Amino acid sequence: MVCLWPPKEAQTKHLYFQADGKLSFDAPETDAKNAADSYISDPAHPVPYRRRPVDVTYPSDHPGGWFTWLVQDQRFVDARPDVLTWQTSVLQDDVTVAGSVVAKLFASTTGSDADWIVKLIDVYPEKVEEDWKLSGFELMIADEIFRGRYRNSFEKPEAITPNQVTPFSVDLHSANHVFKKGHRIMVQVQSTWFPLYDRNPQKFVPNIFEAKDADYQKATQTVYRSKQYPSSVAVDFLPANPAPGHN
Repeated sequence: MVCLWPPKEAQTKHLYFQADGKLSFDAPETDAKNAADSYISDPAHPVPYRRRPVDVTYPSDHPGGWFTWLVQDQRFVDARPDVLTWQTSVLQDDVTVAGSVVAKLFASTTGSDADWIVKLIDVYPEKVEEDWKLSGFELMIADEIFRGRYRNSFEKPEAITPNQVTPFSVDLHSANHVFKKGHRIMVQVQSTWFPLYDRNPQKFVPNIFEAKDADYQKATQTVYRSKQYPSSVAVDFLPANPAPGHN
């Protein structure tokens, strides 16, 4: 028997960013030009990729946190003003992801280059009686970073026009995961992920590795969520009751 990936019955649906940090399968209906969320990204104060203090990557006396960082609780960034968060209401049924996960962002920056990090997260219930340590846990299911200068070509990077709404596609690759009833689906967007990835100066320079100190600058990043600019994450979901025997 040949198994297909994604499964034939998988259906692509969009999780749309909405006002008040809500995430929904319904597309935005507002035409308001200010339907957007913003944050200030500062290369001097980057978002860490795991809880600080970040320990030695390969310590000699213990395994270290590097080996498990992908499944560590993401709540350590929840209070940061430079991380945007949207989440669904509590799920009434199990929801199965089986296939691609691609963020479709409509965004602008006051700089001339920007990184976009997107995370798909499984938010556990506030109380998990079976294991209290999982209460409210935020488990990262898919993640990726995209450097804006490569939006049109990896061979010919180009500056971003400041303050202009620009589409960005961030491929989070594929996922095979069940969001259980009682959980929530969360999406986070940020512009630094240090020291997992080098800092973007946020000013376009031909070679980031040759950027001067003065090139590193704060920038205001804005993610839009209107009818004209419906930022979302496209996800392959399985129907609630797939036909038996289909692969």
